[in-house]
Amino acid sequence: MSEILASFVKALRNKTGAGMMDCKKALIETNGNQEEAIDWLRKKGISGAAKKSTRVAVDGLIGVAMGKNSAAIVEVNTETDFVSRNEDFQYFVKNVASLALEKVTSLEDLSNTQFDKSGKNVNENLTELISKIGENIVLRRTEVIRSEEDTLFSSYVHAQIKPGLGKIGVILAFKCEKERDAAIQLGKNISMHIAAAKPLALDINSVDKSLVEREKKILFEQVKESGKPENIIDKIVTGRILKFYSEIVLLEQVWVIDGETKLSKIIKNFETEFGCSFIIQDFKYFILGEGIELEK
Repeated sequence: MSEILASFVKALRNKTGAGMMDCKKALIETNGNQEEAIDWLRKKGISGAAKKSTRVAVDGLIGVAMGKNSAAIVEVNTETDFVSRNEDFQYFVKNVASLALEKVTSLEDLSNTQFDKSGKNVNENLTELISKIGENIVLRRTEVIRSEEDTLFSSYVHAQIKPGLGKIGVILAFKCEKERDAAIQLGKNISMHIAAAKPLALDINSVDKSLVEREKKILFEQVKESGKPENIIDKIVTGRILKFYSEIVLLEQVWVIDGETKLSKIIKNFETEFGCSFIIQDFKYFILGEGIELEK
């Protein structure tokens, strides 16, 4: 069959719940025969995997991988925490995180990247893993930080069950022209701080302006109800916005290790002690299952 009509693919998808590309491939392999295509999908474990994909996956693992000039983080979700202890699943997450270090620009790129020497891509390997384990598994998201050669990287994995695998993952890129060992240790400590404090931005200038405006409006209305004059309200709101920054901005946060010193001061003290500059370039972190809504 030289051409597979879109209507044929859609009909097979409706019957099996499999992905469009898998349905098209099945029809090509079976010369357009719907029933044989269904059997082809079932043999490959794709049809069963599609049925499992309707179930919410909120557990799983965060994977972190470090390269010479890059660092990557991925989240792979499962239905139950039990699967996170499965060695095949752990291998999948660890390998996917390593693959993300390569020239991957999106989740789609990562899904289509060759997984191993078998020639199958990440998505195909994931489908097989779903059939083997018997739970829905979702490659949910990935982030990669890439930089030039003089950039240093640190990471931290919270609730780690194996190196680079856990429930919260942080990657950090920074520069320090000397005292490399001391700088890397500070980078590790900052990564731990990020996992605990969960900042939304590096500095005040990096904060989403719409987020600040929204907060100002909420604070203004809250203070307005007190009956205070508008000029006093503005001062109160300004003060509370500064407190807001101290909660969400990395460099404005209080260092979780001592509970009293601002992180920017910790960095300044390091620079004074070692006679060098320490500049954070970027950071990313994933919290397992964050933002996934469970049906009530």
